[in-house]
Amino acid sequence: MTSPYQGPYQGYVYAYPHKTAYRPLDPEPSLRSVWEGEDKSALFLYLHIPFCEMRCGFCNLFTRTGASEDLTDAYLSALERQASAALDALGDASFVTAAFGGGTPTYLTAVELDRLCDIASRFAPLGSVPLGVETSPATATPDRLRVLRDRGTTRISIGVQSFVDAEARAAVRPQKRAEVDAALDAIRDAAIPVLNIDLIYGIAGQTAESWRYSLDTALRWKPEEIYLYPLYKRPLTGLFRLGREWDDHRLALYRQGRDHLLAAGYEQVSMRMFRLPGTSAGGTEYCCQTDGMVGLGCGARSYTSDLHYSFEYAVGATEVRTIIDDYVRADSFGTARVGFRLDDAERRRRHLVQSLLQASGLDRAAYRARFGTDAMDDFPDDLKGFADQDWLDVRPGLLRLTPEGLAHSDAVGPALFSADVRTLMNAYEAR
Repeated sequence: MTSPYQGPYQGYVYAYPHKTAYRPLDPEPSLRSVWEGEDKSALFLYLHIPFCEMRCGFCNLFTRTGASEDLTDAYLSALERQASAALDALGDASFVTAAFGGGTPTYLTAVELDRLCDIASRFAPLGSVPLGVETSPATATPDRLRVLRDRGTTRISIGVQSFVDAEARAAVRPQKRAEVDAALDAIRDAAIPVLNIDLIYGIAGQTAESWRYSLDTALRWKPEEIYLYPLYKRPLTGLFRLGREWDDHRLALYRQGRDHLLAAGYEQVSMRMFRLPGTSAGGTEYCCQTDGMVGLGCGARSYTSDLHYSFEYAVGATEVRTIIDDYVRADSFGTARVGFRLDDAERRRRHLVQSLLQASGLDRAAYRARFGTDAMDDFPDDLKGFADQDWLDVRPGLLRLTPEGLAHSDAVGPALFSADVRTLMNAYEAR
């Protein structure tokens, strides 16, 4: 390990590098030059809607509340302009999967969701490629779900977090259990193939018994997937001021949840993700080793082989509103504005991080075929440190986290960040 162990919950690594390592690109390269020479035969399309009906206390996503109909209309118009610029830059490209994220895409009305699907259809005919959509209990209404079903949605993910009203309030998520039940019933009635339910452990007042209750209640809807998230205190979020650490408690609840779902027949895909065997996320998984991504929207990122790019990033409400306002007023989307260039060393590190945090681990032969070297030789100190702690199972063809290593994924991932990325992230946080 490249840094001293500071506890199991250092950060959720869902992408590498994090957007706080992105910086303004000077000069701004044209999108046409960015995508020139890239493999565009199997791209991932991501559309970002940065609106929610409320801001949860644990949330550090790029999102704002209280958007008016005029603002959502202006935002969709900006998405249309950005889509035109991206299509012009991409030329001949094929997309194999799509997703709508946020924020909460279903904050949009049914009519607006249909318009969003029209934008996505300019890249790939929906219904012929898998489509995943995020929703919330308050916005998973039958009219919206009908639009999503009719436009080919194959996976829907709903953030429930807890089936106990008092715990939801403690997480600054003022929802009612009846609303949650109605939303889940509506999703199942819509017959969208894959349902994912998000749950959170470590909420103030949550016990092993109440955690078991939420797990069992979620299982009543037989979701194809369940994500278990540890509660974090993040800077600029409503829960950051809580001056407590819950490491032991959260680890105990994680292990309880993991074992409960495994006993219920689920397989573990990552520290957070559990899936019924034979399910494939509705075909909406992103594979960092092989896929490029085209992101539309002011919170979306795009990936090429050597450049990750997006717009400015923020968590604070004032800064988020400013970025959204700038986005909806923009006329030109023909350049990459903010990003991070990956050299060969960073590409190797990204492959390592994104592979190792999956329960299936890193295929050493695939790594060698891509980079011409062995991962153990490229990252000897990092990987030896994990192996010495019994967090890493080292085999001739495979590097895979042990169950205890997987439990510490939120320490493993950040420990693998490069010194350059850490410096950039720290400088961002200090601003």
